[in-house]
Amino acid sequence: MGQRTSLYQTHVESGAKMVDFGGWDMPIHYGSQLDEHHTVRRDAGMFDVSHMRIVDLEGRGARDFLLFLVSNNVGKLHNAGKAVYTCMLNPDGGIIDDLIVYYMRDDWFRLVVNAGTTESDLAWIGRHVQNFTNVDIRPRQDLSMIAVQGPNARHKALQALAEFQDGQVNAQLSELGVFYGTLSGNLFVARTGYTGEDGFEIAMRNEECPALWDTLSSAGISPCGLGARDTLRLEAGMNLYGSDMDESTTPLESGLTWTVGWQPEDREFVGRAALEAQRESGVQRKLVGLVLLERGVLRSHQKVSCVPHGEGEITSGSFSPTLGKSIALARVPAMLNVGDECSIEIRGKHLNARVVHYPFVRNGKSCL
Repeated sequence: MGQRTSLYQTHVESGAKMVDFGGWDMPIHYGSQLDEHHTVRRDAGMFDVSHMRIVDLEGRGARDFLLFLVSNNVGKLHNAGKAVYTCMLNPDGGIIDDLIVYYMRDDWFRLVVNAGTTESDLAWIGRHVQNFTNVDIRPRQDLSMIAVQGPNARHKALQALAEFQDGQVNAQLSELGVFYGTLSGNLFVARTGYTGEDGFEIAMRNEECPALWDTLSSAGISPCGLGARDTLRLEAGMNLYGSDMDESTTPLESGLTWTVGWQPEDREFVGRAALEAQRESGVQRKLVGLVLLERGVLRSHQKVSCVPHGEGEITSGSFSPTLGKSIALARVPAMLNVGDECSIEIRGKHLNARVVHYPFVRNGKSCL
């Protein structure tokens, strides 16, 4: 038996198929992963993402600590609730985790880290915070999180939140900017997500989570499992930790160079020297999008033949319900360019694929 979120019983009673996900018992679907995928692209769906960990860093030294700890420059965060996506690196530039950092106040930053890396993340943070003063680390096991995603997600969620909070909703929610979060009573609501659609990620106390889930459901927001979340994020070209990146890969090799805050030049952060050396010498491999040109399904770890440049490997692959094609992210030789063709070895056969820009889908529309 794995760890269970505050919604575990709700999932079971709703007939969800439960699977192990990073040591957590989580719903993979509620009957049809395909229907759940289309619901998020066309209307509104919600996901239990309480397995992810919220970590609050508090104290006057929190900003200085984060300037050293993560690759992106949190020094540019000054507006309350503004968030930045970033990576936490080892000295070799390898990605320990990808995370979101919210600026709440000068003495309060909120992190959201991945479920499978929570314990190692906390150990890494604890190890390095010893060199800083006035920083308090608060892992928030008392908080759960629900992601509401889709073209109608914000409208329906705002109605549900008004009912849930007896009309005492933060007026800023309707105007909340992309990649901003704000408090609304006991809730923390952020306009973020992992599907390529608009929506909210809502954090609340564990004991309030089942009631909020039911209220969101009553507002016409459909429960969805992690199976649909994976195909949605792949269509949106969003990396999955442990598949598309890990400690053996750097942001420059993972399509995440934009998460590195090179300026100011005198900011020292863990992994900077290694990234600068790699930038100077040039990367030997990079992450690209692939679209299969023949019938078949692309899967992780399938070999990619990139004649005459060498070989690569698919890091994430699946059938795209929105496009009706098989798509993938793959790490390939850096010489391979958009428009080039390659071949994928699938069950002893070599099938043709084309290199494309990703994301593949954004806001329900094809980007190909």
